[in-house]
Amino acid sequence: MVCPTDTVYGLICDASNSRAVEKIFRIKSRPRTKPLPVFVKDIKMAKNYAFLDGKQEEFLENNKITVILKAKKPHKLSPLVYKKGTIGIRIPKYKFLNSVLDKFGKPLAQTSANISGAPATTKIKEVLEQFKNKKLKPDLIVDAGDLPESRPSKVIDLSGAKVKILRS
Repeated sequence: MVCPTDTVYGLICDASNSRAVEKIFRIKSRPRTKPLPVFVKDIKMAKNYAFLDGKQEEFLENNKITVILKAKKPHKLSPLVYKKGTIGIRIPKYKFLNSVLDKFGKPLAQTSANISGAPATTKIKEVLEQFKNKKLKPDLIVDAGDLPESRPSKVIDLSGAKVKILRS
């Protein structure tokens, strides 16, 4: 499903459904070497899938940031959301998504709603245009109109001894 987020339009699915996660990769033409991060509804849900300390919790709760953390095992999510024992997690600050997460009760695999290599967008017409002539399309597009101008979330790797900014 394409839907609005607190940053740009996103493409989301059930992170535990490997077929759905695979479909996002095919829709976007995204390389399998770039795992999808997940949206979670809160710190409690995040702790089911990753090891978190107080500073990492603060990053997740207070910023529009995707945080790469050491993943917990065993897990029931698609292997396409993990990379070398890590997982990217974000808690969205957007009422619609928070409601979906609350009712769904599981993490959502997520990425920007664009073809890989094309820019992410806050404009619904640009989202629709990107998928218009594609053979494989999202199953559902939630049109919330144009979103406030924004960029995709920052990505910070907190899984090791040093903090690494992967996308600013």
